[in-house]
Amino acid sequence: MMAHSLVSARILAVEDDPLLASHLQADLMRRGYEVTLSHDGSEGLSLAEREDFDLVLMDIMLPGTNGLEALQRLRQRRRVPVLLMSALGDEQNRIAGFSQGADDYLPKPFSLGELSVRIEAILRRVAYERHEQQAPGSDEGLSFDEGRSDVSHAGQWAGLTPSEYRVLELLWRNREEVLSKPFLYQQALRRAYAQHDRSLDMHVSHVRRKLQAIGYADARVDTAWGKGYVMVQVSP
Repeated sequence: MMAHSLVSARILAVEDDPLLASHLQADLMRRGYEVTLSHDGSEGLSLAEREDFDLVLMDIMLPGTNGLEALQRLRQRRRVPVLLMSALGDEQNRIAGFSQGADDYLPKPFSLGELSVRIEAILRRVAYERHEQQAPGSDEGLSFDEGRSDVSHAGQWAGLTPSEYRVLELLWRNREEVLSKPFLYQQALRRAYAQHDRSLDMHVSHVRRKLQAIGYADARVDTAWGKGYVMVQVSP
C-alpha cells in the first residue's frame, strides 16, 4: 500500500514562531515523519535547495527572506512540493502563492489534524505521479487527462464529470487501499462528510457504469462496508 511509503517522508518546516514550530515538529514526528526545523527564510531556502526533502512547509511572514520570495527562488532550482502557511488569509496572498508554484495554502490558525490531511494528500499525489512516470504505458489501461478531467481506455473517453474524475483519481492512486468516506468527501468532493449525504455513492455508481461502458475491466471500485471504497486489481 502506498501509505507506508509516505510515513518515512522528510519534511522541512520553515516557521519563525518557536511555539508553533515545536508543536508542528512534535505532531509530525509522532505521525512518523522525519522533520527538520528552520526559523528563518534564508536558512530554510538554503536547506530546501541543498537537501532532498519530500515536502516543505513554509510560513509567508519570515525573517531573512519571506515565504513567497523563498518559494519563487526555490522553484528555479527544485520541484519539491511546498505548502504555504500564513495568517494572511486574503485572496491576494493565496493567488501569489499558487502563481509562484505552491502546492497548497493553509491559512492560520489551523488544526494539526487538517495540516496532516493536507500533507498526506500532497505526498500521495507525488507518490502517484512518480509511480506513473516509472510505470510503462499500456494500451490496456486507463489514461488520465487532468486538463479535461476525464479518462480514456482503448481510445474511448468515459465522459466523467470533474467530481467523478477526482473520486476515480484518488482511488486509482491508492489502489488496494481503502479510502474512508470522510477522506473522499474532503479531497474529492471538497466538502465535509455528512452521514446522510449520498452524493459520493452516486458518483461512485456513475464511475463504475462509465468505466464499464468503455470496456475497462482491469480494476474495479469495491465497497468496503462501513469504511469507504477501494479500487482493486482484477485477476486475469
